[in-house]
Amino acid sequence: MPYWHAMFFGMGAVAVLAFLLALFVAALFLWMAAKLIGIRDASIGRAMVAILGGGILGMIVGALFGIFLHPLGPIMAFITELWVIKVVFNTDWLRAFLAWLLSGVIVVLVLFILVILGLLTFGALGALAGI
Repeated sequence: MPYWHAMFFGMGAVAVLAFLLALFVAALFLWMAAKLIGIRDASIGRAMVAILGGGILGMIVGALFGIFLHPLGPIMAFITELWVIKVVFNTDWLRAFLAWLLSGVIVVLVLFILVILGLLTFGALGALAGI
């Protein structure tokens, strides 16, 4: 097998494409939620920045608080995620929370519609939900 390294580069390319697709889909749900809430500065680009920035910053803050004050780690990560949505979309705390909450509701609705259409099974839905 003289070209074994090409397989690893191909796997890396697929991983990057999967990450970008997941980022776009998550941003699409957040963008739809922000538009439904009435946030004027909502765009797909801003939603992608909010998803990526909120995830990275929330992970860092959650880990730092989790090391020293364990129960506060997830709470601070959540507040950090909301803060990033608030800053990126230039809105208030309530609209940021409602956009975050509504994006989760939209995800659940889309998944149930896919189940009803037969494009996704209940077993796969349980696996996605971490059950």
